[in-house]
Amino acid sequence: MNGPAENGETPPPGTNLPRVPMPRGAAEDGPLPEVVPVPPSSPDRVDPADAPAPTSPESAREPEHAPAREPAQRQLPQYEHRVLRSLLGAWALSACSHDEAGAVELHLTDCAPCAEEALRLRRAVGLLHQEESLDLDPLLRARVLEGCLGRRPARIPVPEWAAPYDAETARLDALLADLGEPEWDMPVKLVWAGGARELTLCGVLAHLGSVDGVVATALGLDDPLGPGAPRTRLERTELAGERCRRHTHAFVRNKWRTQTRDIVRTLSFAGSATGGLPVDFADAVVPMRDALIDRAFECWIHAEDIAQALDYPEYGPPAAPHLNRMIDLAARMLPTALAALRQAGLAESAARLVRAGAPGRTLDLHVEGSGGGHWYISLDSPGAIGTPEAVVAEIAVDQLDFCQLAAGHISPARIAAGRDGDRAAIRDVLHATASLSRL
Repeated sequence: MNGPAENGETPPPGTNLPRVPMPRGAAEDGPLPEVVPVPPSSPDRVDPADAPAPTSPESAREPEHAPAREPAQRQLPQYEHRVLRSLLGAWALSACSHDEAGAVELHLTDCAPCAEEALRLRRAVGLLHQEESLDLDPLLRARVLEGCLGRRPARIPVPEWAAPYDAETARLDALLADLGEPEWDMPVKLVWAGGARELTLCGVLAHLGSVDGVVATALGLDDPLGPGAPRTRLERTELAGERCRRHTHAFVRNKWRTQTRDIVRTLSFAGSATGGLPVDFADAVVPMRDALIDRAFECWIHAEDIAQALDYPEYGPPAAPHLNRMIDLAARMLPTALAALRQAGLAESAARLVRAGAPGRTLDLHVEGSGGGHWYISLDSPGAIGTPEAVVAEIAVDQLDFCQLAAGHISPARIAAGRDGDRAAIRDVLHATASLSRL
């Protein structure tokens, strides 16, 4: 569109001037009037200053057969060029009044220098209003703590193997702080390789607290279910669910939160020597250092279950060092899980006899990602040692896919993984990984 320049001269015909996008309306103004620019050369264009004065109603009466006229648009106030140019900044910020914005937009159709300046200002405003997510980075807390402890180490530090549990319980607690009262009765589906169960959000938290109670009693703390409570996960979950229905949601959350803090505080004061303390989960007895990693993993997985049920923004994985410890625990448990799979008659590959201390056949498990690494899995005996020289099969898998498989959220037949070598051994290791999942 061509129009007079700032100095009053008209650009040569055919000159293309930039078009200016319409600004967003100010919050206090209504919708902007639609401005239809008319080329200067059009004979229909009438300068508002030259418009005839309004006449009386009698003189304005239309002839009987006169064609119907379109409704006249409301006249915009007239401003000098220097005033309109001074309003460009406010217009770009959508801070002009209704009449000022209309006058500026009409002026921009005729004044090339002002149109170019308006484009520059609108682009600058766009840089000031970058669209960014309002959700905090899930790893922000870990980075802040790492920075703080790097400058001033804690006087009583948390054992390194207890840090994932400390971080994941704190992350779940932060998620719970955002929830309203009705959301605590929202159904949450828990899935594992052996089945599925639907609990309320409050029931999921009670389940986590009841199993954490086994760790608490191993440290000499009180059992949240009381003296003589059952030890199996299923029985403790059932009992915790009954008590959950008799208490308020705030009570359940506070009891779980207090217990997690007591566990971390007790381990911190006792020091890393408690890492070998046995924890009896009825189906297995594991050292405290592995029990805390296992509880951190379950806390993360169930927090994701809760976030998915509530359509919560992406929860995000644990910090890379913590994720590495979780994957390492699962990898170390695979030889025992593989032996149990064979004992149940569910394995395709047969174990070979391995002399004591001799390396057996090995599977190279490569988990990709910042929390991944290489693990050599013994295929013949839980007591055998996997070595690079005895590798007969390889699996390459993403770190989050591997964790979802270990949680029973992905079927071994559907996981995306690179495979090479003994197909039966690969199939058995993937199924053994899924068998690690439980309620």
